[in-house]
Amino acid sequence: MMTVRLGISGIGQQGGAYAGFISEGKVKNMVIGAICDIDPEKKAMCAEKYPDVPFFDNYIDMLESGKVDAVVTTVPHYLHPEMGIEALKRDIHALVEKPAGVYTKQVKELNVFAATKPDVTFGIFFNQRTNPLYQKLKELIDSDEIGKIRRTNWIITTWWRPQGYYDSSAWRATWEGEGGGVLVNQAPHQIDLLQWICGMPKKVYSNVKYGYQRNIAVEDEVTTLLDYGNGATGVFITATHDVLGTDRLEILGDKGKIIVDDSKKITIKRLNTPESEMSASMSMQDVMKIFMGGDVSDVYSEEVLEFESVWGAQHIAVLENFAANIVDGTPLIAPGSDGIHGVALANAIHLSSWLGKEVELPIDEELYLAELNKKIEEEKSLVNQ
Repeated sequence: MMTVRLGISGIGQQGGAYAGFISEGKVKNMVIGAICDIDPEKKAMCAEKYPDVPFFDNYIDMLESGKVDAVVTTVPHYLHPEMGIEALKRDIHALVEKPAGVYTKQVKELNVFAATKPDVTFGIFFNQRTNPLYQKLKELIDSDEIGKIRRTNWIITTWWRPQGYYDSSAWRATWEGEGGGVLVNQAPHQIDLLQWICGMPKKVYSNVKYGYQRNIAVEDEVTTLLDYGNGATGVFITATHDVLGTDRLEILGDKGKIIVDDSKKITIKRLNTPESEMSASMSMQDVMKIFMGGDVSDVYSEEVLEFESVWGAQHIAVLENFAANIVDGTPLIAPGSDGIHGVALANAIHLSSWLGKEVELPIDEELYLAELNKKIEEEKSLVNQ
C-alpha cells in the first residue's frame, strides 16, 4: 500500500492542524513529506516540532525536491490556483484549500489545466461535505424526499470574529490580501453546501455591508436573495458580528420541509399529500382544524435525526479520501473542479452589491475583476494617505 507524502504549503492555523493530524497517525496512507513557509519563525518551530521533516521557504523548491507526492495549499486565497497549477504541472497531486481562488477567472485557469492532467489527483478541501449530517441531507434531497424545491433559507451567523482577529495579520480582511471578508473566508463551506445540495441559482440580488460593525474594508454582513430560475427562491444570510449566532437551514419542497438546526439536527416534515393537491382538495373546515391547533398527524409526519460532529474528524476524512483517491482510485468527495461553483456564487453576491442590481450567473468575469481591482486601488490609496 502506497503512503502519500504530503507537502504542507503554509504552516499557519490550518496547515498546523493538518500536520498535527498526520504526525499523530490519524490519517491513513499519509505522512508529512515536507513543510514550506516564508516565515523564519515557522522554520524554527518546525525544526523543534518536526525535526525529521524537510523545511522549505520556497514552495517551488519543495515541489521539485522529490520529497512530496502531493501538496495542500494552506496559504492566502489568491495563491491557491497558482500553487495548484504548479503542483499539477509537476505531476504532484493537489489538494487546494477553500476557496479555490478569489475570482472565477483564475479558478477556471486552474480547472482547465487540471483537466489536462487526468491521472493526477485534484481535490478541494470542502470538509463539510464529509459531515454525515450534510451527506444525509443531500441524500434526502436527491431522492426527492420532499419533492421539488420551492424555497431555501439559510441563516449562518455563527462566524463571530472580534476586531483582534482582523488585526492579527495585515492581509486579513483586505481586498488585496484576502479578496473579501465573510464570503471568502468563513462562509465558503455553506456556499458550497448550498449549491451542492440545492443547485446553483440563476440570479442573485444582494445587500452587503462593508466594515459595518468592524474596522475593515471588506464585508462583515451579507443578505442575499437567490433566484433558481424555475420559480424557486432562496435567502442566504451571513455575518461575523453576531456573537450569539444562528445556524438554521430550511428547505421547502412541494411534499414537505427539511430543517437543519446548528448543523447537528435534521427535522424532516413529510406531507401525506403534496401541497398542491391539498390546496386543490381541502375544504375550509379542514383548513381551520389545522390552524386552530388540531391533530395534524393526517397532514404530515415528522422525523428527527441527531448528529454529533467531532472537531477535526471532517478534515481527517478529506485528507484520507484524497490519499485513497491517489492510492486506489476511491472517488473524491470534493473534486477540485467543484471549487469554481462557490467562488462564482460569492463573486455574484459581491458584484450585485457593487452594481446595486440583480446579476445573472455566470457573471461577467472581466467586469468582476475590474471592479475588484478598483476596490484594491481604493484600499491602497487609503493606506497611503
